[in-house]
Amino acid sequence: MPILIKNEDAIKKIAVAGNIIYEVFSTIEKMDLRGMRTVELNDNVDTVIRKHGAFPAFLNYRGFPKSCCISLNNEVVHGIPDNRKIKAGDLVKVDVGVKYQGYIADAAKTFAIGAVPEHIRKFLSVTMQALKKGIEAAHSGNSISHISRAIQQTVEHNGYSVVRELTGHGVGHDLHEEPMIPNFVSNGPDIAIRPGMVFAIEPMVNMEAYDVVTAENGWTILTRDNSLSCHYEDTIAILEKGNLNVTRVVES
Repeated sequence: MPILIKNEDAIKKIAVAGNIIYEVFSTIEKMDLRGMRTVELNDNVDTVIRKHGAFPAFLNYRGFPKSCCISLNNEVVHGIPDNRKIKAGDLVKVDVGVKYQGYIADAAKTFAIGAVPEHIRKFLSVTMQALKKGIEAAHSGNSISHISRAIQQTVEHNGYSVVRELTGHGVGHDLHEEPMIPNFVSNGPDIAIRPGMVFAIEPMVNMEAYDVVTAENGWTILTRDNSLSCHYEDTIAILEKGNLNVTRVVES
């Protein structure tokens, strides 16, 4: 598939979708998630999206049954909201796609529930830093491998691993577009970054080995060794000079 270049109007609409995701995460930050079922959190996310006249892009996407992905602890991504209760000490990864007037933004954030040990706080901080470094490398004149290398070096320098089987991707007209954006330097095509491209950059980082397995539900991806996993994602529009993070300001 060709890489779709977005014009100014498209980027503005993607930014509106991204701003809605920012509101979703801001709303979650204010909630006490302890004791809440993941399906209840899903319903809250759905409500925030729809009040803006937007639509949850994940709902019914390739048959996915809920409005967002909620993955706990050793689940990497694609967790299906259900009746499980969130408890203190959990890592809750919320992945949200929003479609607004035909355009899509995609982002994810990991929430640590209650007080967690210092080594887990460091794990989250490194994953956020990897996202930040990947975004910094996403500008015209660079190529996709610059993003991949920035993420991989940040993660592996700190003793963690990046998932190989899943990648970031283009986004905007569709939820998943070309190019694929690995979180490690691969042997695939190294696409030059140009203005008008829009990327979902998303380091998926495991505390130990990078190997993953798929759950029996056919959706949820888990670490093979049951170690913790962390996920952050933002949608980035490439401009003539620099880029625009349309889903949130990345924490330093």
